[in-house]
Amino acid sequence: MSLPFDTVGVAGAGAMGRGIAQMCVQAGSTVKLYDTQAAAASRARDEICSQWDRMVDKGRLDAAAAAANKERLQLVDGLAGFAGCGLVIEAIVERLDVKKTFFAEVERIVQPQAVLATNTSSLSVTAIAAGLQRPQQVAGYHFFNPVPLMKVVEVVAGLKTDPAVADALMRYTRAMGHTPVRAQDTPGFIVNHAGRAYGTEALRIVGEGVADFATVDRILKDQVGFKLGPFELLDLTGLDVSHPVMESIYHQYFEEPRYRPSVIAAQRAAGGVIGRKAGEGFYRYVDGKAQVPAEAPVPTVAELPPVWVSTRAARRSELYQLLKDLGAKIETGQSPSLQALTLVAPLGFDVTTVAVVERLDPARTIGIDMLVEDSATKRRVLATNPATRSDMRDAAHALFARDGKAVSVIRDSGGFVTQRVVAAIVNIAADICQQRICSPKDLETAVTLGLGYPLGPLAMGDRWGPANVLEVLFNLQTVYGDPRYRPSPWLRRRGAIGLSLLHEES
Repeated sequence: MSLPFDTVGVAGAGAMGRGIAQMCVQAGSTVKLYDTQAAAASRARDEICSQWDRMVDKGRLDAAAAAANKERLQLVDGLAGFAGCGLVIEAIVERLDVKKTFFAEVERIVQPQAVLATNTSSLSVTAIAAGLQRPQQVAGYHFFNPVPLMKVVEVVAGLKTDPAVADALMRYTRAMGHTPVRAQDTPGFIVNHAGRAYGTEALRIVGEGVADFATVDRILKDQVGFKLGPFELLDLTGLDVSHPVMESIYHQYFEEPRYRPSVIAAQRAAGGVIGRKAGEGFYRYVDGKAQVPAEAPVPTVAELPPVWVSTRAARRSELYQLLKDLGAKIETGQSPSLQALTLVAPLGFDVTTVAVVERLDPARTIGIDMLVEDSATKRRVLATNPATRSDMRDAAHALFARDGKAVSVIRDSGGFVTQRVVAAIVNIAADICQQRICSPKDLETAVTLGLGYPLGPLAMGDRWGPANVLEVLFNLQTVYGDPRYRPSPWLRRRGAIGLSLLHEES
């Protein structure tokens, strides 16, 4: 298959421009690399060539191919060097005025059929192209850092982008060995848009005093399978990078509640407590290693009380079997005895609400999160309510830790931790599809490759049931009265009639 672009111009020799230039050369193109700082371009070329030398040493590239690559990576000292390029990719400063000026100059230099691509992560492709003579030749071409390792690329069509331009960029991405996904021009495109829920909902949970940073991270890694907890991820990225993105998408969507940032992140960013690179973020770092507080030990309880399970508990039969396996004394009457530990397992509701509605004694009532089946999770999560007695809390903790599985005890929260975060992730993803920003398939690909989630958001919703996710969201709305939890029409309709969230209308 012939390359769509034989000669490519890359503007900007920072980490992104370097990686893009490397991949374009490896695809077979001649690359003209330019930076306003000539020394930066020279350093970038040296680093890329060193990378090829290391690949040769490891047997991943033969010496002849490395030499050919080096010949095709050429430095130019001005924009005029892009004259013969069929594609120009900018990876310069993330400012609209600078990018508009850049493309206005390049447009006068290149041939009319040349494609102009912006690697912007947060600016509007339509706005960048506005005012150009040929806006139909402009598209978003969003790579992720580090470019050689992050295998997904967002191809973004502005309002006037010629579909043939996007098609050519899709083909070129495949020639690089990367996976292209097609998106419409909206704030955050796919990955940065879909990723809003993970951090913002976790911040909201901590902001309510439900659990601390380390507990939230442990729960989401052990119950759902995320590689990094949200606060580990924010520390890795740095709040100086991630918080402005939160604010930008929130404001670009005209204060849509689903994307509301957190004052916790704003304060920490303002105070320089931005993460690993500063030595302190949500965790302190010593020699680059996070100092994670130890978990509370399992309480020692001389005699466990009998246990009564709410008739409305999620996965009630599974919970009964678990209690039997743990050796609990189970009560089966219509109501608990005065000595019983009372277990509820709501979806979306908090323990307090369930205790009131079911007329249970709140002092003896504990919640357990049963969204995820117990056999599939490495951690059980219990929640107290404001009236729960300490002896009942300790008894529940000791009981559910009997087989050695980790247990977290949090304060009362609608949806515990996992339900809230999973429901928010699924809901935002569903709304991306509802807005026709991208196809369900491309959304799943972009998120799993770009964010490293254990499942795509729609597959996550299917895994634990669209109807369950809907119930969580409806009940969270009841508990909090917050429109951030209103379900997307995509989720509501598919959940109501039992369709997969990946289902597209014919």
